[in-house]
Amino acid sequence: MTIPLTVNSTTHQIDLPGDVPLLWVLRDEIGLTGTKFGCGVSACGACTVHIDGEAVRACQVALRDVWGEVTTIEAMGTPGAMSILQQAWVDHQVAQCGYCQSGQIMQAAALLAETPRPGDADIDAAMEGNLCRCGTYPRIRAAIHAAAAKMSEV
Repeated sequence: MTIPLTVNSTTHQIDLPGDVPLLWVLRDEIGLTGTKFGCGVSACGACTVHIDGEAVRACQVALRDVWGEVTTIEAMGTPGAMSILQQAWVDHQVAQCGYCQSGQIMQAAALLAETPRPGDADIDAAMEGNLCRCGTYPRIRAAIHAAAAKMSEV
């Protein structure tokens, strides 16, 4: 059975079993490798994507259970230009190894969409499920604050 799946505003006809995790559909079927496999049990946040604007762990959502449009890190910004959030990540030198960063940015984008001027407690609560082995949490928080300030100017 073919399942229609809209990802980054493009509809794909996916011919896979409905129980295949969204993560593997994105990476292996569609070829969007920005969404990373980290733990497979929703504990690290490396596979964070948005479904209808909600940050979710793609490793834990079955293809048949996707309830709306999927947005991945590849849709952030425009071709050749970073989003405000991505630029804040660069400006604050957040990434070290970089592995978790697409999930971190997607989680932060969902936070800023819901809470445009988050405080430290808001950021900590929203980001607590996204792990960074390099420990760049202070830089992540600073980048989110900077992006929020910049977004409020636009």
